Amino acid sequence: MMKKIILSLMVSLLIIGQSYARMDIDVTHNNGIYHIVLKGEKIKRHIKFVASDGLITNKEAHRRMKSYLTVNAGFFDPKTEKTISYVVTDRNTTADPIFTETLFTDSVLRKNVDKILNRTEFRIVECNDGKTTYRYEIMPHRSPVDFTCTVVTSAQGGPLVWPQLRLEEEFFVSYDDEGNVVRESASALHKTSRTVIGVKDGDAHILIITDENPMTLKEVHELCGKMEFERAMAFDGGSSTSMNYLDKYDVISLKGDGAGRSLKSFLVVTKEKSK
Repeated sequence: MMKKIILSLMVSLLIIGQSYARMDIDVTHNNGIYHIVLKGEKIKRHIKFVASDGLITNKEAHRRMKSYLTVNAGFFDPKTEKTISYVVTDRNTTADPIFTETLFTDSVLRKNVDKILNRTEFRIVECNDGKTTYRYEIMPHRSPVDFTCTVVTSAQGGPLVWPQLRLEEEFFVSYDDEGNVVRESASALHKTSRTVIGVKDGDAHILIITDENPMTLKEVHELCGKMEFERAMAFDGGSSTSMNYLDKYDVISLKGDGAGRSLKSFLVVTKEKSK
């Protein structure tokens, strides 16, 4: 009887292990940076961007979604708990910054709202041209998809960091006529923790740059070049930088109260396929 119980347990553990392996997620940690690779074609149907009604921590989103992996995504206004980044979940827009009053009541933001609304986003696109395929795209929000394609899920963040660094174009930094910095968002010019997502050889690469090795966005640009990403962009960073992987990793920025900042949107890899 005991042998049967042990054998049954071993089989169960093997099945669980195989189910995690099938997602093909590789996580390494070196010099204060977690490098996550989402490999292969199958995983593209299990990646989903989600937005919460209120603000919750990355760890809570990970628990609620029962995800393999959960990472912080777009920007938000912590005072109103409303999004500053577009999010598409299962082909529907679930977070729309057009309804965030701050973008229109603040005179400086209102003047630059077109730049903000067209910041870079990460998309998973389904295309049907004889057969159904899925691909990653890193593009400005208003960039159209190909005629035979549909955005399944996406999250906006910004700025684009590779091959160009678009700080001014996406209104993360602005200068006066003498070249002095008059406004800076997301600590763009200062060293802080970062969440970055890129594409290389058909795989998605996520960098969680922790407090151990904070970077400016220019340094992130240089790192993405060294890693030979084809395209890369930033998500929200600083105290928002968060990552949970299975029950193995629980990574947060130590800024604030050390419990992990409450956030608006997330990248998750789930057992459930995107619709």
